[in-house]
Amino acid sequence: MNIPSKKHTKKLTSLLRQLWQRWFGADDAGPSAGLDRKLASWVPIRTLSPRHKPRIVRHLQSLPAQDRYLRFGYAATDEQIDRYVHGLNFVRDEIFGVFNRRLELVAMAHLAYSVDPQWATCAEFGVSVSPHQRGKGLGAKLFGHAVMHARNQGVSLLFIHALSENVAMLKIARHAGAAVQRDGCESEAYLSLPQATLDSQLSGLMQEQMAELDYQLKMQAHQFRQWLATVQEIRQGVRDARHSSRRP
Repeated sequence: MNIPSKKHTKKLTSLLRQLWQRWFGADDAGPSAGLDRKLASWVPIRTLSPRHKPRIVRHLQSLPAQDRYLRFGYAATDEQIDRYVHGLNFVRDEIFGVFNRRLELVAMAHLAYSVDPQWATCAEFGVSVSPHQRGKGLGAKLFGHAVMHARNQGVSLLFIHALSENVAMLKIARHAGAAVQRDGCESEAYLSLPQATLDSQLSGLMQEQMAELDYQLKMQAHQFRQWLATVQEIRQGVRDARHSSRRP
């Protein structure tokens, strides 16, 4: 039986504290405040399932034409995006997403594993980020998350195919140590991955659990706001009815 190390226990405790502060406004200025500040950039990345298809469609179709061009390599239409999402294989591949407080999907990544047994240890990465969420490092966070999951699945080579003008994606790949080869308007990046370790396995499990907790908290907050809006609407209706009944 593998027992989590003190380092992972400390990380988990800090992430739990961060979630508590985010949702309930707790104020902790204790000895671990410095570590909390370092983890302040942590982004809850959740594994998506077929039930998230409508949100995936909305996210991709909300991208402007240039972003669609950079993501797919062509100016994908709404119909083509529908077909892409319909064809996602949630069993073979891994699709990750970042949700905002309104449970809108604002960034997603597709980690596609090879279907050819000859290249069983290879995978391809693709990512998209909503325009209003740029500059927060979500693309890099999703890439790092995908790298960790790919390692844990035994992938030794991560492949990225991008247009040469997709500077942001190629910058992320280069920063991670990938070798980038340019061929005219297209570029290919290759990143060799180390073997999975106990640390990477535990980190993957911990981040999945924390992202799920974050999602459930957002879901509860979203449902509460909906309930509150309904109650306020009913109350307003009662007030209007009373006011009308008092008129001569």
